Amino acid sequence: MVKRIYMVKNIFTAIGIVCLAFAGKAYAQKTADSLYHFTSSGNPVITHKFTADPAPLVEGDTLWMFTGHDYAGGQTNYKMKDWCLFSTTDLKHWTEYPTPLKIADFAWDKSGGAFAAQVIKRNGKYYWYVSTNGSGIGVAVADRIQGPYKDALGKPLVTREDCFASTHSWTCIDPTVMIDDDGQAWLFWGNGVCYYAKLKPNMTEIERPVKKIDFAGMRFEEAPWIHKRKGKYYLSYASGFPETIDYAMADKIEGPYKYKGVLNEVAGNSNTNHEGMVEFKGKWYFFYHTGAIQRDGGSYSRSVCIDRMDYNKDGSIKRVVMTTEGVNR
Repeated sequence: MVKRIYMVKNIFTAIGIVCLAFAGKAYAQKTADSLYHFTSSGNPVITHKFTADPAPLVEGDTLWMFTGHDYAGGQTNYKMKDWCLFSTTDLKHWTEYPTPLKIADFAWDKSGGAFAAQVIKRNGKYYWYVSTNGSGIGVAVADRIQGPYKDALGKPLVTREDCFASTHSWTCIDPTVMIDDDGQAWLFWGNGVCYYAKLKPNMTEIERPVKKIDFAGMRFEEAPWIHKRKGKYYLSYASGFPETIDYAMADKIEGPYKYKGVLNEVAGNSNTNHEGMVEFKGKWYFFYHTGAIQRDGGSYSRSVCIDRMDYNKDGSIKRVVMTTEGVNR
């Protein structure tokens, strides 16, 4: 079990420093601003709670990381009721913000599952695309990246009826979003089948019909992530089960894609993996989750990790190696 030692110098002042120790690592929290400030010394990056499905977003000199939230250690199924938000300017010193969004904020959801999600900025607003355990993909919107976020539609953006090539209820999950250089926004998602559609300029409607991605060598499980570098499109995704992260490349966002192989191996004692990729201060980073918090980590009690990601001269991506040291190596 993770040991927590709380030292409060003055219980009558609102401005105090709470010191905690987790597995031998020191953290400090300022209570005056309702923010939790902590230092990470390797992987997992976050050890005071269980996090999953990382989605990074860079603004200026700040990296923001949105994550899912596995509620406790040693779980035997998914228990995810809200999402988390963290920021850093150096990948070492982090700030956690008050819970910005909960599955209960979507009145139409019947699943109670706060599954993978991603945030993107457009026209001064932040759009948070979230997945549920069967109720569909929703979108919330805020004027500030920290929130508060509100359901933008009062109904799902995408439902199982849009997933024309699937029969199971949880196919409509794991949205990833990208705005291309021409201003067109795209949404990819899926479990078992990789679907995609254009987003309309308001970012809260899709252009139908929905299409799907398929190519030789593709074993798509879930967790798509789309990004662009030097004119090439990269579609990464979880493959097989337990999951590796595989990827493909194309000259156009709709393909055709060419399978490029495994990017990241099975994540230890977590059957799932879920990646995010971003360039930050001139370097590329690979975000993922494992079950690595000892001793209560596992497939339903996961933890976000970060390692470096590098490209070959031909634009392909070098295999990402999971490390304990993370970005501090």
